Amino acid sequence: MQDDTRYDQIVGSRRFSNYFWSFFLFFGGLSFLLAGASSYLKINLLPFANPVELAFIPQGVVMIFYGTLSLSLSFYIIVTLIWDIGSGYNEYNKIGNIVKIVRKGFPGKNREILLTYSLANVRAIGIKISEGLNPQRSIYLCLKDERKIPLTPVQQPNSISDIEDEASSLAKFLNLKLENL
Repeated sequence: MQDDTRYDQIVGSRRFSNYFWSFFLFFGGLSFLLAGASSYLKINLLPFANPVELAFIPQGVVMIFYGTLSLSLSFYIIVTLIWDIGSGYNEYNKIGNIVKIVRKGFPGKNREILLTYSLANVRAIGIKISEGLNPQRSIYLCLKDERKIPLTPVQQPNSISDIEDEASSLAKFLNLKLENL
């Protein structure tokens, strides 16, 4: 029975890069906000700098704007970390003849995203590899009606050999052909 079912865990937003950027943006934004407030209040709120000497207009206003923007972005990333947006699993069940793709979304009525497909409707496993400024290396479930459902999470691109090994393993498990998209 174990040989007829395969689970692939998907890491969501709880990745090192998101922890790093939330920390970096929070403290950077807080520093900018305090520097802008210091230039307005003429009280030094930062122990490691002297922003009192800055003119409130335009430097202080710009620093408050960038600080607020950076703090807002860091709070957004922190909330996605808490909710673990994008995490889930892919289940391939040969006995039930189904493929289930489960992901967590934003809280609300549709927080749990569940896609179910019959193995009879699956044509192939596809790989898309594109290099350049924004490299993309993804595995897709190619359906007979020409839809392509992504199976890999959004993340730093894995090595080409890892993607190819994972895709070929999945195609072999499901007894499907492998195609290049």
